[in-house]
Amino acid sequence: VQLQASGGGLVQAGGSLRLSCAASGRTFSDYVMGWFRQAPGKEREFVARINWSGSVTYYTDPVKGRFTVSRDNVKNTVYLQMNSLKPEDTAVYYCAAGTVFSSVPLRYDYWGQGTLVTVSS
Repeated sequence: VQLQASGGGLVQAGGSLRLSCAASGRTFSDYVMGWFRQAPGKEREFVARINWSGSVTYYTDPVKGRFTVSRDNVKNTVYLQMNSLKPEDTAVYYCAAGTVFSSVPLRYDYWGQGTLVTVSS
């Protein structure tokens, strides 16, 4: 699976962004999808995940109520809608595909190239 993330950028605190991750190469609906982020000097951390059909989602506590993950299995795309952004959300955001519904990065087999989100205060 090849993953192409997009949608990052510079936004003021309180603003919104929607990240997209387009998949190609294999059957998209065979994979669970995750979003992760890595801030400068920090390890990559789990943000959100969505199951094969899109019926189940999980979020890390700091983004609950602000971020929404969704997927379109016809368009082979997963989205991360980010609202009420905070400076601490600043990071490179990565999408990932795997076959195990997990929050652990090592469980994911394929990764996108990352898209930078910068939230100014």
